[in-house]
Formats: sequence, structure tokens, C-alpha cells
Amino acid sequence: MTEVYIYDHVRTPRGRGKKDGALHEVPSVRLAAKTLEAIRDRNGLDTSTVDDIIMGCVDPVMDAGAVIPKAAAFEAGYSNRAPGMQISRFCASGLDAVNFAAGKVMAGSDDIVIAGGVESMSRVGMGMSGGAWYMDPSVNFPGYFMPQGVSADLIATKYGFSRDDVDAYAVESQRRAANAWEKGYFSKSVIPVKDQNGLVILDRDEHMRPETNMQSLAALNPSFQMPGEMGGFEAVGIQAHPEVERIAYVHHAGNSSGIVDGAAAVLVGSKAGGESMGLKPRARIRSFTNIGSDPALMLTGPVDVTEKLLKRTGMSIADIDLFELNEAFAAVVLRYMQAFDISHDKMNVNGGAIAMGHPLGATGAMILGTVLDELERRDLNTALVTLCIGAGMGTATVIERV
Repeated sequence: MTEVYIYDHVRTPRGRGKKDGALHEVPSVRLAAKTLEAIRDRNGLDTSTVDDIIMGCVDPVMDAGAVIPKAAAFEAGYSNRAPGMQISRFCASGLDAVNFAAGKVMAGSDDIVIAGGVESMSRVGMGMSGGAWYMDPSVNFPGYFMPQGVSADLIATKYGFSRDDVDAYAVESQRRAANAWEKGYFSKSVIPVKDQNGLVILDRDEHMRPETNMQSLAALNPSFQMPGEMGGFEAVGIQAHPEVERIAYVHHAGNSSGIVDGAAAVLVGSKAGGESMGLKPRARIRSFTNIGSDPALMLTGPVDVTEKLLKRTGMSIADIDLFELNEAFAAVVLRYMQAFDISHDKMNVNGGAIAMGHPLGATGAMILGTVLDELERRDLNTALVTLCIGAGMGTATVIERV
């Protein structure tokens, strides 16, 4: 198969996903277009040679609907020859967009593809697209449907993570993100969002709270105890996992991913495609895969998909220099590190979604870019990127520098 290379990547800052957030005034199509413009301009890209634009968008409705990558291509002034496609695999959509692009290049159908994702959560609320998983009892029952936060608390209970454990992880995520911004680790790839007059609206992740400490988090009440106990979802979790007698509710807004707006784009292609435009590859996409996992625990898919991916590649955990796992909830990352005995020194080394936020459809592409920059900064070689996914799934990708 054709080798697939990453040539560049960019992302917007993450804006608070509320009406007073800095990016609330910017529609999803404009956020996506900003990343397309940056990829084109940074690389001198002839957009008539772009074989496809694939973007994740978890709730592609309202102003995020109607095949947003193609709409963004119009907005960005791309050639009419550049097509577009949007996909959703919930939180892994942005990473799967890159994987889909890589698959097309591997198959020989495409030479240059832009992949990524976008989500404006301040404008299109989470779950706005609806669906049977949320609402149809014939799906709810076999899928052990419950809010993800209750599943995260079930994971914490089953695997022995206390309130102090998850809060300490959250404090460290905030510290690492603040340090990365202070040291300029993101400056290579974060593009400012500007208004029509060229004035900067946002040039830095807005959700961060670097002053967070254990005392401030201790003051927060658990977010998912009421739906768990009063909504009956704790009973659903215990039905699936009877070894758990009662769920301990440890997650809250401070140790869970933030609701934010943002977009990302990754330029991938074949060797021939890059050479035709004078591009130098930065990394090779070695392998990727997906898996279904326990629907009640729901968020342990990264463990299962990593086992599958390592088996398929003949690699071991020791072969991976850095890991990026989306911080949907603190217990998700703690369980992953516990399962593989991974040092926190190799995991989410510049913080994650607890500090900076999780723009659902874009996050996978964002963290792929983050870890590539960090491999280069540290002069390391190999990284594994993975995300947990609603309804019990996992996606993972291994990249290597070239």
C-alpha cells in the first residue's frame, strides 16, 4: 500500500462553549474555513489538487450542517474541484477523519487530503442532532444507555480511583497546559481567529483555569450523582457490572472535559503528492483502527483499541514514546495508564481537554497535531493517539516521525 505522510497541521484556539465565549459569534463554517485558509497559505497549496476535505462534526445540524467541509471550502476560497465530506464517530470524529484520509491515500485513490474537524458547541449544543441511542428504548436497553459522566464514575468506582485521584489529575492537566502556553509549545500550530476586519478575536485557549488547585476543586459538588441516583442510571450501571455495589460519584466540571468551540485541519498525502508541491513530510501514519467496547463502562474503549492496534502492528507499549488520550474525564486517562502501566511523564504531557476543552468533532485532529509537535520538540519518534467514544467505542492511531 501507499505510504501516508502528515505534512502540516493547524488548529484554532478553543473558545468557551457559551454565549459569552469569544468564538460564539463565529459560525462553524467560518471556524473550519480559517483552518483551511491556514493550511493553504502556510504550504502554498494549489487547492485544485486537493482530492478531498474530510471533517468530523458530531452535531452537523443548524449552521454546522449541509456538508460543512465543502461549505468551508467555498468560504476559504478553495478551487471548486476540492470536494468535501463530514463524518461522525462522536468524540473520535476528528481523528477518524484523518484515518479515513489516510485510508484513501493508502488505497491509491487520493494523493492530497485535508482532514480534521469542527464543533461550535456554543452555537450547536451537544446532542442537538438527536438519535436513537439517546431516545429509543429498543436501543437504550441493550446498549445500557446512561450519561457519560455516570459511566466515568462507574469506571472510577470499578478501578479504584478516589475523588482525590481524579482531582489531582485535573490540577496537573491545568498546570501542564498553562506551562505549554507559557513556553510557546503551541505557537507553531495555533492560528488566531480574526473578524472580518482582521482584528483578533481569540489567539489563546480560553477555557483554561491555571489557578486551579485541590482546594478549589474540593468545593465542587459531583455533577452526575443526581442523574445516577434520581434518574435511575446507577441501577443500569450496576445491572451491567453487578460486582459494583454502589457508584462513587467523583467527577464534576473541574475534572471533566470543557465544552468549547474550535476547529483543526491536518494535511496528509502520499510521497508523490507532497513532492509535486514541494512539501516535506513531518511524520508517517503507521497504523490505525477502531473497536467496539463495553457500552456501560463506555469510555474504556481506548484500552481495548490500543490492545488491538499494538497486536496488528507487532508493537508493544514500550515502543511508544508519547501518548495522547483525550481527557473526556479524569478516570478515563487514569484507567488507561493503570491498564498499561504507563508513566504520567509520557501521557498528555502538555495537558488536555480538562484544561483546554473538548470541541467534539475537532479534538482528535487537535491532539494528533499536539503530539506531533511534541515529538519534534523532544526529538522523539513514535506516538499513539486515542479517544474514548460514546456508546462504547475506541479509535487509535500510531504516527512516526520521518
